[in-house]
Amino acid sequence: NGARAHLQLGVILMAKQDWRAAASVLKEATRLDPELTQAYYSLGSVQYSSGNPKTAIESYRRALELQPQFPDAKYRLGLLLKLTKQHQEAARLMEEAANAGIPQAQFFLGNAFKSGQGVEKNLALAVFWWSKAAESEHQAAADALSKLRRQALSGKKAARARTEAFDAFKTYRDRLWEEFPDYTRSDDDVILGTRLLHDNRPDVALPVLLQECYSLSEEAQTYLARLYESGWDEHLAPFDRAILSCLETTAADGFLPAKKLLARIYGKGLGVAQDLKKTRTILKGLPKQDIKSILAELDES
Repeated sequence: NGARAHLQLGVILMAKQDWRAAASVLKEATRLDPELTQAYYSLGSVQYSSGNPKTAIESYRRALELQPQFPDAKYRLGLLLKLTKQHQEAARLMEEAANAGIPQAQFFLGNAFKSGQGVEKNLALAVFWWSKAAESEHQAAADALSKLRRQALSGKKAARARTEAFDAFKTYRDRLWEEFPDYTRSDDDVILGTRLLHDNRPDVALPVLLQECYSLSEEAQTYLARLYESGWDEHLAPFDRAILSCLETTAADGFLPAKKLLARIYGKGLGVAQDLKKTRTILKGLPKQDIKSILAELDES
């Protein structure tokens, strides 16, 4: 007659993908203890896996009635509501789960803002939420950002599409200031990261510079390239891999400033094995004058 024992058995049966048996013992757990939140949550997962979205929605709603602050349940319910085309409520729940730090919810909320499903279409907010998810190594969110960067930088796209994508990244960079209400932006401040760097804020300066780098800020990339070579006192060792990864990602997406910086890194062997063949590959697509200037610098070193 132990509700929690039934719950644990149900979890084990879920791991074995024995959905029918899992549903039976989890329902018994809710009968024995009608306020056992986790049993309703697990039952919702079983019902969804069994192809019963309607009953799964009811179970997740019951879990949230018992525990309103349950981010995973909000995400799961939001996902089911999205699948059943209840887009407005789905977006609201996804936003609550996203604010609680659920990367999958952040990714789906970004998708909602991109397409305008359940919310007003806003590409800058799509970038914001995809970036949040990507910080937690959510690959689909990173891929979505990469696709949008390529849209902003591709000469094959219509001018309107390029402008829309580039403006979304710029608006995202501007929005970062809102996360630091103790800072007032002046006319001299192009990006937030440099201000934090000059104010000796190692806890946030590098993460913000990386966010701005991924959102196509040439100034952020220039500062990061300096930090990559020289480090930052005791806060950052030279040749930081996160900085290199940011430059490689944006260069692969077609951002010319990143390509120039990356060509210099591989041409001189800065924290990586010197690779002149790779350097020439990276330089492809750059203006001829830039290529000549970088190659001349490498010849002198």
